[in-house]
Amino acid sequence: MLFFTKNLQFAYPGQTRYYFPDISLDSGDSLLVLGKSGSGKTTLLNLLSGLLVPDSGEVVLNGVIVNSLKGVNADRFRGENIGIVFQKPHLLAPLTVKENLQMARHFSKSEGLDLDNLLSELNLSHKSNSSIAKLSEGEAQRVSIARALVNKPRLILADEPTSSLDDENAHKVISLLQNQASKIEAALIIVTHDQRVKDQISNFIQVQAP
Repeated sequence: MLFFTKNLQFAYPGQTRYYFPDISLDSGDSLLVLGKSGSGKTTLLNLLSGLLVPDSGEVVLNGVIVNSLKGVNADRFRGENIGIVFQKPHLLAPLTVKENLQMARHFSKSEGLDLDNLLSELNLSHKSNSSIAKLSEGEAQRVSIARALVNKPRLILADEPTSSLDDENAHKVISLLQNQASKIEAALIIVTHDQRVKDQISNFIQVQAP
């Protein structure tokens, strides 16, 4: 099993405790985490990525207990093994598209993917030397996906990737994520409130507000 969680629990100070369903995925598997606002979707994503440490339970990726890692070791493991597509692209505005990908590569020892090939596959070759400020919203999102893929992670996490998209573009983004995850044999988890995504990914869990 490439990735699994067991008995995850978490509570913010003074707030009600979240109890999350167990997850189990092999390479190439896709999973939706569905829930309304306030249900804990983003909290779960942060636990899965190691950005938050659970009060109890385990997050295991490729045999490593992610929540046992600390400091630099946690950052290095995440950089080399987990690709995150944030809801708002956190790209470095002073850098070009390709420089943003090179910066992501800098934090990993893995060989990763060929940058030019990756940009070509995401239809971004013509934007390679463009500044981030000159990108459309859709182009910025594809750069964000490219950055998540560049180190050839074992796990890809996407936070609300279709929230601001119409039906056609939402379908394209999910297909893009699935195809790229399949190519690099990564597990894919999409955290969303968007019920449309179930048309493309039937494997899902529902999270509820505590």
